[in-house]
Amino acid sequence: MTFPEAIDYLYSRLPMFQNQGGRAYKPGLSGIVAFCDHLGNPQEQIKSVHVGGTNGKGSTSHMLASVLQAAGYRVGLYTSPHLKSFTERIRMNGQEVDQGFVCGFITRNKNYIEENRPSFFEVTVAMAFEYFAMQKVDIAVLEVGMGGRLDSTNIITPEVSVITNIGWDHMQYLGNTLPLIAGEKAGIFKLGVPVVISELPIPEVMEVFKSTAKRTNSELILAASQYTLAERVSTPFGQTISLVENRDSSLHIHELDLAGDYQLDNLKGVLSTLNVLDQRGYAIDRQAVRLGLSSVVRSTGLKGRWQILRKNPLVICDTAHNLNGLERTIKQFLSHPAHRYHFVLGFVADKDVRSILSLFPSDAMYYFCQPSVQRALAVHDLSSMAKESGLIGEQSENVNVALSCAVARASPLDAIYVGGSTFVVADLKQI
Repeated sequence: MTFPEAIDYLYSRLPMFQNQGGRAYKPGLSGIVAFCDHLGNPQEQIKSVHVGGTNGKGSTSHMLASVLQAAGYRVGLYTSPHLKSFTERIRMNGQEVDQGFVCGFITRNKNYIEENRPSFFEVTVAMAFEYFAMQKVDIAVLEVGMGGRLDSTNIITPEVSVITNIGWDHMQYLGNTLPLIAGEKAGIFKLGVPVVISELPIPEVMEVFKSTAKRTNSELILAASQYTLAERVSTPFGQTISLVENRDSSLHIHELDLAGDYQLDNLKGVLSTLNVLDQRGYAIDRQAVRLGLSSVVRSTGLKGRWQILRKNPLVICDTAHNLNGLERTIKQFLSHPAHRYHFVLGFVADKDVRSILSLFPSDAMYYFCQPSVQRALAVHDLSSMAKESGLIGEQSENVNVALSCAVARASPLDAIYVGGSTFVVADLKQI
């Protein structure tokens, strides 16, 4: 089986949430438990960090992996979805999984897959577990796909669990209140395993975390209470963030190659998580932290997070794709001085697009498109919804055509934002 044949098999034969949404969603852990048992339970052979939450999971996972790599560890990294290639989902010390391993895994397990019909996500998680076990990683950083309690990654017992934040996303699966969503996310709490909360949650959500931590005898670590921002300065390569560690009033200056304002909360969560790992015997000195945080993109291949595609006019893309995430990125984008703002937007149909559109200014220029996935919101439907919100713009068949139109109409002093969906960013030829 060739790699294209293996990928075609995965995409065409298995239900894939990325494309099909709810039709591919298989709640429950019985499928992944059975598959991993078939494989000899490779997840039991690796140590791990488990990262959940609504926004910031990917950035947090990549930052942790980069620092651990800089500290000299063999580090596995599992994230989803991918932007360009399936192999982005599974990395070892920043290197994407070998295509030959993917082919071999599908070939070896084809009969099991056809008899038991696991989901696409269950197959990829099981594949990651086996790869990390075979590679004898020292530690793996595993990003939750959706929710937590019933997510396929949730059959591990990690060294530490992380929840970045709680916001509105996937309500049809996780619940229609923030405490209900928090309950699903808190499903990754494990007996006696410390839990880091990156952002300070609202009281109702905090109560969910406290009660779950009490039930699982888990130490609850609030990263936002451990560090205080002293200064943040934008740089040509990202940003420099100075934090005071509250326990001893020490100042820590961190140069990040990631530019989004939202990385401040992620950074606090990462540093708190590294402190837990240090207490559990991992040797992570300040030099490793400095080097790892300044080279996240180079070390791990992270893409699409507040990524500058060009200047004059400034073009920024970001994978924020829900109300909470887009609220922060749009605010940051509009804080950047520009003669005029342009937005290249596309969405998937199962998001609350009308609420999201209310975040955008009516005096900007708009270029609507649709991502190349089955879940895509048709561009003419998006244009109609936007018009109801007072946003008027052009329609294009895909993001690359839309971006070309925006660049052609923009002056060198303008600014262009590209996003709305992870899959719109994934379709960019420049990524």
